[in-house]
Amino acid sequence: MKILVSNDDGIDSIGIYHLVQTLKEIGEVTVVAPLKEQSAVGHAITMQVPLRVIKFYKNNEFFGYAVDGTPADCVKMGIRNIMNESPDIVVSGINHGSNTATNVIYSGTVSAAREAAIMDVPSIAISVTSHGAKHFSFAAEIAKKFSLLINEKGLQKGTMLNINVPDRLETDIQGIMLTQQGKSKWDDIYEKRQDPYGRDYYWLTGNLVDCDNDPKMDQYAVRNNFVSVSPIHFDLTDYETYNKMKGWKIEELFNKK
Repeated sequence: MKILVSNDDGIDSIGIYHLVQTLKEIGEVTVVAPLKEQSAVGHAITMQVPLRVIKFYKNNEFFGYAVDGTPADCVKMGIRNIMNESPDIVVSGINHGSNTATNVIYSGTVSAAREAAIMDVPSIAISVTSHGAKHFSFAAEIAKKFSLLINEKGLQKGTMLNINVPDRLETDIQGIMLTQQGKSKWDDIYEKRQDPYGRDYYWLTGNLVDCDNDPKMDQYAVRNNFVSVSPIHFDLTDYETYNKMKGWKIEELFNKK
């Protein structure tokens, strides 16, 4: 297997290191990741400034390519410019912190995998559900197993898997659940503060409003120590509303003269 690995925590993060070492057991791994942390940048791509790519070394060995851009930039760059042929799969992570419910919209980790899906390459986003995560090895093994499974079964074009692994010892994990994206969201605000010179600045703060009590939802699964696996895609159409709006006769709002 030819595997492209990226993330949003930066090429020097501990999560991507664990992921790469484990995926090397099943294939040829190419790393193209942001030079610096790019958490919560969503699906942004760079258009107004040039991108630079440098070879990144870890423990005196070549590790991969660092891009001074976003996670989506990295996947585009990896597939179109760096790899000689399209990868069999793209794996994004291992992210520090959960990417469930509305976090999926903001996540650079998910967006890297979604960019691959847009480019018709099967992909996985994998996260450990703690910003102070300690248990990366188990999550890396989960990524390896699902990479092999997708290589065998395939994924529908435009679809990726969003996997969230509780930050627990493997012995504390209750199992793996097929889930849907939850509806929990953040109650947040830009808190006003002052720097040492008395100048105002604002810092985003808030709490997750966990309202997912349906066992089918990703947030419910991880809260109960299950690995959550959600198939998601980039089609944002609300088909229920679409069908309702057919009766609105919106075409009559335009009177051609």
